[in-house]
Amino acid sequence: MSSITPFLWFNGKAAAAARFYTEVFKDSTLPYVNEVPGDNGTIAAFELKGRKFMAFDGGPMFEINPAISLMVDCDNQDEVDYFWERLGEGGKYEACGWLVDQFGVSWQIVPIAMMEMLGSPDHEAAGRAFAAMMKMTKLEISVLQAAFDAAD
Repeated sequence: MSSITPFLWFNGKAAAAARFYTEVFKDSTLPYVNEVPGDNGTIAAFELKGRKFMAFDGGPMFEINPAISLMVDCDNQDEVDYFWERLGEGGKYEACGWLVDQFGVSWQIVPIAMMEMLGSPDHEAAGRAFAAMMKMTKLEISVLQAAFDAAD
């Protein structure tokens, strides 16, 4: 059966990124890292929550950018807080639950409850939750829920 594997291009940080990600995500594996001296040639295979990834040191020709991001679905606020802090270590926090990690990879740390609110057939309530999200950096489920539940 065919599969799709995200392949991340780094410049000298593939092994460090693969090790970091498998530390952050529980139930993850790092089947192999073939480190090549210098900034090019290292390749690593890793798995995060059942999803296979590859990391490669290909040099400075291409850079990772926010046009592609990885979304982490969080069951509760504790998970949002954990992934926000861990993945944000050494990186930068951005608006609406987005952050860029220390390796330049963009992540969206998203509570499942928010996605349910935004997909609600009550478009007015969904709009209030969306407006609340647009004012946040790290997403707070209780604030989103309060906005969703608010009566006009």
